[in-house]
Amino acid sequence: MLPLGEFSNAQVWRFPSGPSFPRHARLRRTGTRFAPSFGKIPGMDQQQRLFAVRGATQVEANEADAILNATEGLMKELVGRNGLTAEAMVSCLFTTTEDLDAEFPAVAARRIGFDQVPLLCCREIPVPGSMPRVIRVMAHYYAPADHAPAHVYMGGAEDLRRDLQSAQ
Repeated sequence: MLPLGEFSNAQVWRFPSGPSFPRHARLRRTGTRFAPSFGKIPGMDQQQRLFAVRGATQVEANEADAILNATEGLMKELVGRNGLTAEAMVSCLFTTTEDLDAEFPAVAARRIGFDQVPLLCCREIPVPGSMPRVIRVMAHYYAPADHAPAHVYMGGAEDLRRDLQSAQ
């Protein structure tokens, strides 16, 4: 049997009536262990790492303009506090409480320049007694390794994370 990092014809998966592909073709030997062949990200400084930052805002009403304005304000504040650019962003996940369905928060993010960033909108879990009309975001981005993420809670959503209020 060959080690995982080596390739030979003996390590080809074949389906009865379909294509064949090499098993472990992307594995390479690194030191004494095998690892997927993840390379360096082009143009990324070696002193950078992946971060996630959270934010939330409460919307005045279930209206498209209110949702878009609140999301735009939240994203601008999040970008400003963290010194972000769209190029540094990896993805953004938005959630809304079930009482907000007039518009997708991602529309506002695209309007302010996040049109090349993968964006996803989801429904928040409807926990009894939870704050109504809330949009939450989790943004993933690259920044210098010594960066400290600045979470953003605004527009009434400050009550969601009282522990972070003094840090804002």
